Amino acid sequence: MSELATGVRFVNKGAFLGVVLAAAVVGRGFLLSEAAAAGGKVIGVSIQNREAQFYQDMENGLRAEAKKYGYTVYVVDASRDNAKQQSQVEDFIAKRVDAIVLTPYDSEAIGSAIVEANKAGIPVFTADIANTSKSGKVVAHIASDNVQGGVEAAKLMCRALGNKGKVAIIDEPEVTSVQDRTRGFRNGLRTMCPNVKIVADVSGGGERAKSSSVMEDILQSHHDLNGVFGINDDSALGASRAIDAAGMTGKIAVIGYDATPEARTAIKNGKMYGDAIQHPDQIGVKTIDAIHAYFTGKKPPPVIAVAVGTFTKADAK
Repeated sequence: MSELATGVRFVNKGAFLGVVLAAAVVGRGFLLSEAAAAGGKVIGVSIQNREAQFYQDMENGLRAEAKKYGYTVYVVDASRDNAKQQSQVEDFIAKRVDAIVLTPYDSEAIGSAIVEANKAGIPVFTADIANTSKSGKVVAHIASDNVQGGVEAAKLMCRALGNKGKVAIIDEPEVTSVQDRTRGFRNGLRTMCPNVKIVADVSGGGERAKSSSVMEDILQSHHDLNGVFGINDDSALGASRAIDAAGMTGKIAVIGYDATPEARTAIKNGKMYGDAIQHPDQIGVKTIDAIHAYFTGKKPPPVIAVAVGTFTKADAK
């Protein structure tokens, strides 16, 4: 069964003919039949992990901005599965959506799917995570300035430790945005507190349970650890859980990335020191704005960066 609701057939890019009266509910109450009647465009979005708060916020931004232009956004969840995401792109192509937005799960492997969309004449945009394959053309990439975000996380770590200490990174090195974060973090430490040394860099897969397990191992190997940087809030919260279980809360500075509501609570309660804060809703807004620019004959910048800030206990008040 197609991932798009049945009962409506896409027969021409930019227009829907033969609208079926049966309800074809898409996303949060959108009807493809309504989009067709209004002459609106449909944007297919494949998100690598729709359960993550970050991507929920990004989706809200996408939907709110699309509504301004009369566009319909149809969002599907790749569930951190490259094969599934490839299939979703194929489904978008078969249904002749007007544009495709991807947050790739595998930045290298997604190239072949982008090539197929290019061949079909459907513009592709990436949000948050870039396509690193040499194959496939992306109109624009919209994301946080993750190198700058990594520097902001380093600022927090230097503030927590001064210019001395040992820290670990709970990583996810396969992801392009994470590569930028860790690069910024390393450069920031080197510049601002060079005597703070990274003694471990281990993948937690961006998942809380795995990050907690990884943190347990790090604590066994490095009894004198002073800080940990989790590349997203699930990583940081997982690390915090292991630190709490070891009776080390308050003795190891935990820095996260995203400032989700749960992480903000942990920061307020002293279980985490602070977060680099992204604005995923703005990534969603700027993605739709770039698509609108393309639809109206303008050329959006190839890379659109959204600034990253910091969130600490002082902000939680």
